[in-house]
Amino acid sequence: MNFLTDRKRAQGMGSGRDGTKHHWQMMASSVALVVMVPLFIFTFGLGMGGTQEEVISYFSRPFPAIVTGLGLIVGIRHFMFEVQEAVEDYIHGLAGKLVLMAVTAIAYTLIAIGLFALARIAL
Repeated sequence: MNFLTDRKRAQGMGSGRDGTKHHWQMMASSVALVVMVPLFIFTFGLGMGGTQEEVISYFSRPFPAIVTGLGLIVGIRHFMFEVQEAVEDYIHGLAGKLVLMAVTAIAYTLIAIGLFALARIAL
C-alpha cells in the first residue's frame, strides 16, 4: 500500500521554472485580446463587402492596417502559447520537443505570411 500524501509525492520533483513567466504572458495576451478582438472584428467587418479596389483602398489606410496586423500577431501568439501548454502537459520527451519546435515555427510562419500579405495590400 502507498500511504504517501500528495505533498510527499510531489517533493523532490522540482519546478518547471517558467510557470510564472508563462502565466503572465497568457494574462497579458488575454487582456490584449479583450481589446483587440472587438476592434479587429469591427475594423475588418467595415472593410468587407466592397469591390476589390475598395477593400484594397480601405486596408491601405494606416488604422485598419495596424489593427489587422496587431490582431494577427496577438491572436496567433496567444494560440501558440495555448498549444504549447497542451503539448507540455500531454507529450513528453523528444516528441514533445519536436512538436513544440513545429508549433513555434508554424505560428511565426503564419504571422510572417499574414504581415507580408498585409504589407503588400497597404503599400
